[in-house]
Amino acid sequence: MLDKLASGPQSESERLDIAADQAIAACGGNMRSTIRALILANEFLEYELCEMFKAVTNSRARGKPAGERTDWFD
Repeated sequence: MLDKLASGPQSESERLDIAADQAIAACGGNMRSTIRALILANEFLEYELCEMFKAVTNSRARGKPAGERTDWFD
């Protein structure tokens, strides 16, 4: 399966078709299970993005400029 994705230049449409086929195959051909799995994955990524956004926002609220790290050498 991965060799199809790494086999060389493909159009975006071809790449997405292969990824969709792989997702469906991973769910045993069950479309409902595939959609549920994709929704769950999307919700997880949204949660992670929100947590990252909160961490950045809290860092700025404490007066640290964006990109400033406290573990760099002086």
